[in-house]
Order: sequence, then C-alpha cells, then structure tokens
Amino acid sequence: MSKEIKDTVKEKYSLIVEQNKGCGCECETDFVFPDGSKNFSKDYTQLGGYEKDADLNLGCGIPTGAIDIKAGNIVVDLGSGAGNDVFVARRLVGETGQVIGIDMTEAMIKKANENNEKLGYKNVEFKLGEIENIPLKENTADVVISNCVMNLVPNKELAFLEVYRILNKKGRFSISDIVITGEFPEQLRKSAELYVGCVAGAIDKEQYLNEIKNAGFKNIKIVEEKKYNLSDELVKQFLSEEEFQMYKKSNAKILSITVYGEK
Repeated sequence: MSKEIKDTVKEKYSLIVEQNKGCGCECETDFVFPDGSKNFSKDYTQLGGYEKDADLNLGCGIPTGAIDIKAGNIVVDLGSGAGNDVFVARRLVGETGQVIGIDMTEAMIKKANENNEKLGYKNVEFKLGEIENIPLKENTADVVISNCVMNLVPNKELAFLEVYRILNKKGRFSISDIVITGEFPEQLRKSAELYVGCVAGAIDKEQYLNEIKNAGFKNIKIVEEKKYNLSDELVKQFLSEEEFQMYKKSNAKILSITVYGEK
C-alpha cells in the first residue's frame, strides 16, 4: 500500500506541475471553509523572498513564520515542491546560509530548479528523495520546515525519526500539516483520491503529536490551528446514507496545524 500511495501522490503532483496550476489541497476535495473559501493555502504574496512561479497553492500554513530562522542557518524543506517555502527561507538565511529542498517528485524538482536558475541563488539546492529516507547526513540542519506534506507520508514514525536525525544538536523544526480529530470514517481515510487533497493520509491529532514526541523532540507546541469542513457532496461519494448521517452527527474535524519542536 505504501508504494501505491507514493505513486498516486507522484502522479497527481506531476500533473499539477504540467498544468502549472496548484490544486493539491483543494481541487480534489472541494473543501469549504467557514468564510466560504475553498483553499487551504495561505497568502504568501507579502512575504520577503516570495516567488510567484514557485507558489502552487499546495500548503496549509506558513512554517517559516512560526520559527526563528537566522542569517547563516542551514534550512531543509521537506516536500519542497516548486520551491515556495525554500525561497522565503532563503531570504531569511541570507548569503551566508543555505536552503535545501527535498521532494520525491521529479517534475517538482525540475520546476524548482528552473525557478532557482531564474533567481540565481547559489546557496539553494533541490534534491530528489523521500522523507522516510532523507538524502542528507545526520546533524546537517539548523532548521527543518515542511508544509502540508507529512500527512502524505505513509510511515510518519520513520519520517519524524529522519527529521530528528538530520537536525543538529540545537536544531528545531516548524511543520504545517493536516490532522483529524473525532470519529473520522475509515472510507474517507483510505481513499487514494483524497491523498492529494490532504485528508486520506491525515492521522489523529494526538497520535501525530505522539509521533513527534516518540522521535525524541522536546518543547513541542502547536503554534497555529484552524478547522476545515468537507463538503457533503464529497463525503457522499464514499459513504452510504447511513454512514453519512452518522458522520454528520459525529465530532469528526479536519484541522490544519503548525507545530514547533526542538531536538
């Protein structure tokens, strides 16, 4: 199942690059927010380092905004996509730092390198690799960031252990992601169609935080949290009428969170 999940994610995200249109967290799932909008992603346009061609609207937070990134830091972005968070982090680390983006989709790496070539940054690098087996040496990074990607990783336990491994002794992370609470129907959890919609791979909020704690991190805290709703039309595609009514009466919630932690 792990390979099937990864193949699905690669296929969908490759298509996003080809279409040059971000829809990872909205097109597949038709999310409806309290304000009526249908987009997980945050507004990056006012941030220093923002590059329009790198912003595919695939995130669910701004991880660089929840952590103190200093000039000279080495920052690693896991699931870096076209480079959106990488280029924002590059502005913060300056000429003396370094930012490394890791992504498992070749099309994303190609797009990110094209964006970087246009910008001319010499201290930005994109590497093809998986979060469960990050192609970096231990104690490499001062900071690890990630934006709505961990939920797509089948083995989250191993992923957080890898984050711990590549951080140096005083390293810290800021990760924005999707989690769930309450009785969330298994049919929705397992749907491959929802993986790129950032729901099917999401796990319970407390389990998510425990995975981080079990990896060895300390001073863990949720910096930001926001609730979202799935449209009834989407849910009905995967549940019987009886199951749908039970779901509506349940306390199931979808949350975007930004979590901070230290090694």
